[in-house]
Amino acid sequence: MQRWKKHLEEVGDVETFDYPYMRQNRRRPDPLPQLIAAHRQALAEALAKTGATAPIILIGKSMGGRIGCHVALEEKVDGLICLAYPLCAMGNRAKLRDEVLRALTTPILFVQGTRDSLCPLDLLEHVREEMKAPNFLHVVEGGDHSLLVRKRDLNAARETQDDVDRRVLEALVTFANTQTLP
Repeated sequence: MQRWKKHLEEVGDVETFDYPYMRQNRRRPDPLPQLIAAHRQALAEALAKTGATAPIILIGKSMGGRIGCHVALEEKVDGLICLAYPLCAMGNRAKLRDEVLRALTTPILFVQGTRDSLCPLDLLEHVREEMKAPNFLHVVEGGDHSLLVRKRDLNAARETQDDVDRRVLEALVTFANTQTLP
């Protein structure tokens, strides 16, 4: 997420945080209720800093996006952006993490790579069709779970990872602007 924090700071205020298990250098994530509580606390602290009148878009990479979706069920936010949403637990197509997505009403943008085994685009498309929330998708052609494209694919397309990231950032800005306009 640090790579994306740098990009996002070019367009607006960004507050980041680490979950308690990360701060304690543990590999195993905390149980879902604790992750949600930590995310809600970070949101409350960000709101206290910026003021409750500023538009709030929760952006998370992988698990951070998934937990942000849970938080949006409980807290008022203007939008959600999930960078590499982990739809399939441990890459298992039979273990979908889609219940929270189906319950959402908050507008959401998914940014997904075509080589991300944790979120096959065919499964995501099926879930998106059944979601209540307005939802959008930006595809990173050749992108993996970190939204990185292999060097050989970048060379073949005559572009750089910065070019790919710039297009992602443009999609994020467009989405955020459409969710926060009066």
